[in-house]
Amino acid sequence: MTFNTISSFSYPCTVLAFIIFLGFANSVVCDKVSIDSAPLGFEISGFVLDSDKRDGNGDKVNSLVSLNKVFEFGFFERDNGEFVVGIKYSLGLKSANLAVWSVGGGVRVSRNSTFKLLVDGRLVLFENPSNALVWSSDTANLGVEKVTLLDNGNLVLMGGENSVIWESFSRPTNTLLPGQILHYPQNLRAPSTKSVTSYYTFVVHPEGLALMWESNVTYWKTQLSSLSATVKEVRFDSNGVLGLYDDAKKIVWSVSSKDFGESSVSLRHVRMDKDGNLRIYSWDDSARSWRVGWQAVEDQCNVFGSCGLYSVCEYNSTGPICGCLSSDPLDLGNAFSSPDSGGSGCKKMVDLGNCKAHTSMLLMKQTNLYGLYPPHDVDMMLSEEACKAYCVNDTTCVAITSKNDGSGLCTLKRTTFISGSTSPSIPSTSFLKVCQVPQAVAAKGGNPNVTPKAKSFPFQGHSRKILSAIAFVILVTVLVLLVLELFIVLFVYNKKQNNSQNRVVKGAKANLQNSPLVRLSFKEIQELTSNFSTQLGSSVFKGLLPDEMTIVAKVLDYTVESEKEFLKGVSILGGTHHRNLVSLRGFCFEPNHKVLIYECVPDGSADKWLFDVHEGDNQQKNWQQRVDIAVGVTRALMYLHTECQLCIPHGNLKLENVLLEDGTTPKVTDFGIKRFIQSEGSCSSSNESASEKDIYMLGKMLIEIVLISRDTVGDSLDQVMDKVMQEQKYLDSEDLRGVERVVRIALWCMQTQPFLRPSVGEVMKVLEGTLSVDRPPSSFAYRNVDDTDRTVPDVSEIKQES
Repeated sequence: MTFNTISSFSYPCTVLAFIIFLGFANSVVCDKVSIDSAPLGFEISGFVLDSDKRDGNGDKVNSLVSLNKVFEFGFFERDNGEFVVGIKYSLGLKSANLAVWSVGGGVRVSRNSTFKLLVDGRLVLFENPSNALVWSSDTANLGVEKVTLLDNGNLVLMGGENSVIWESFSRPTNTLLPGQILHYPQNLRAPSTKSVTSYYTFVVHPEGLALMWESNVTYWKTQLSSLSATVKEVRFDSNGVLGLYDDAKKIVWSVSSKDFGESSVSLRHVRMDKDGNLRIYSWDDSARSWRVGWQAVEDQCNVFGSCGLYSVCEYNSTGPICGCLSSDPLDLGNAFSSPDSGGSGCKKMVDLGNCKAHTSMLLMKQTNLYGLYPPHDVDMMLSEEACKAYCVNDTTCVAITSKNDGSGLCTLKRTTFISGSTSPSIPSTSFLKVCQVPQAVAAKGGNPNVTPKAKSFPFQGHSRKILSAIAFVILVTVLVLLVLELFIVLFVYNKKQNNSQNRVVKGAKANLQNSPLVRLSFKEIQELTSNFSTQLGSSVFKGLLPDEMTIVAKVLDYTVESEKEFLKGVSILGGTHHRNLVSLRGFCFEPNHKVLIYECVPDGSADKWLFDVHEGDNQQKNWQQRVDIAVGVTRALMYLHTECQLCIPHGNLKLENVLLEDGTTPKVTDFGIKRFIQSEGSCSSSNESASEKDIYMLGKMLIEIVLISRDTVGDSLDQVMDKVMQEQKYLDSEDLRGVERVVRIALWCMQTQPFLRPSVGEVMKVLEGTLSVDRPPSSFAYRNVDDTDRTVPDVSEIKQES
């Protein structure tokens, strides 16, 4: 590939300048030309519309465009004024110019950013004016001479004799172009939405191809022609064939677009779409639009979580239709309940904890329901009636699905984060537990216009006979009634003084099991915790409900300015819902007592799991288990920083505040308490903000997880890796590459200057492996335990470090 010459523009510019000089025109601008190749020093600014960056001939350059004019590389605007850098089609119509590759898997930057080809041969993306390094190709000193956008959409770094040193084809994001090969274990991830990493992934396994939600739910997979075949790579050809090949280059599975082989189709690609479906697209030149030639999941409702939380998906000839699981017209009006649509537009279902004595089972025929968070349902072998009865009597059961195919399979859902699909072809009947009467939520602001259903009482219609009998009894047994009244007075008094525990605990049980947030008195909390007899940690006590459900009470010693500020804080914290966060269930506010009630995570904290090591235990605490903990904590922190209505800084992030569920599933606790209650819940300040401190603490935690040690002070990248090699020799080469990637991003997180630290979203992408990270500078020193600042290198040193 040769440079696309632009010298042809010099003569027109000279003529135009001569015309301007003679006064025949007011102004003529020679501006913004595009090239397909650029040498070292090439630079594109985020200010593409008014950029003053020029190429070697003095012309403005805002993008690279392939010689065939089909593909363009540059800055592309996304939501809320954010930009991504990548490759897209250049077909004229904005709707047709789909992105086919993006830097760092779609990392978003501000308009004030710069993409450069440095003189050392690295492609880098900087966030200005701090010059923070967002992404790098890691190709320093490899002989790179130029960057070129090829006609097939591949962005390449070339060396001498046009040798390819680096290419975007080997780092796919969400699209596979003709001629591009996907190797095991690479994948295509659906585009992110509003900086939130997508849950959907197209993965290549040795056993075949699969579409997955998160990493534990497979909703589509291939059937190989040979059971003994071992998958090696996926290829997509320009004729519309997507093929799967084994080690011997033999095709073991394939599918083709419905316009296979048509010569009129010049452009095709395979795309993992936002809705979780994999599709082959073909360009219709006459209609000037993309058309679908094949899709993996024909019924979109079969895509896991297709419609989002609290919704049910139905498919017809026009496509999927999403509806809400419950059409209950009640509006709770609870200041502490936060409607959580999960993108579906459906409000969270009515809290069953406030209507436990008045629930009914809503029949949903030919419907399958499943839990999203966590996506682990409980299967049993029961008939439909027995399945329904089991859920009615189980206070933790939210919904059930009973198979009508003769298998007798009954599936329970014990999470309120559920979704589902319905179709005439589904051989299942589902039941959703709902509130039967609106009185159950009247105390929480139920709709006064809703007419309650009539309740059936014994002896209804015989009131006159009952009154006559009562009058007769009163006349005959006056003395007996007087004694009875005295007994009742004594009984009530005794009940209040000696038997309050049953009333308190049962009432708390009914509210705490499913309620978003409930207010309790300090006396009630004393009853739940047996007067704080079982201490789990500093100011943390274990409580127990009559049905053996365990809760945790955290006694706060912070100074609270007013009840209003306290309620504001717990309202925000109570509105958080994430699988990696410990749920806040209730609270107590009295002049001398402030307590928060949490769900109990029984398996202990991550620091005990990590540091309480017996001989031989390190072998069991393998690298993947520790990575899973790090990813879970980072995902929770990203939710708190970017996905809540208000940014919630943790403020006290450490391994002691990471609890483990089922062994290794992390759930972060103690988040946001001190900051919000003291009205400091801000994610920005003039110096180090609370969220920036969270990033620092996250980096420290990552180092502790890597080393299985609390001693993290004063270590450079080389020192940390030396410790890994010396003390953890069981790591294989693949693990070591992952360890170094985690250590690199951890040391960047621990930079003394807050503006040099990455965002939590960037940390997440590095941990997932979708974003590369430069080596931190050797002179890097982060602050000690006493927060004493050390020397920080100049930004230019960071950029030049390989």
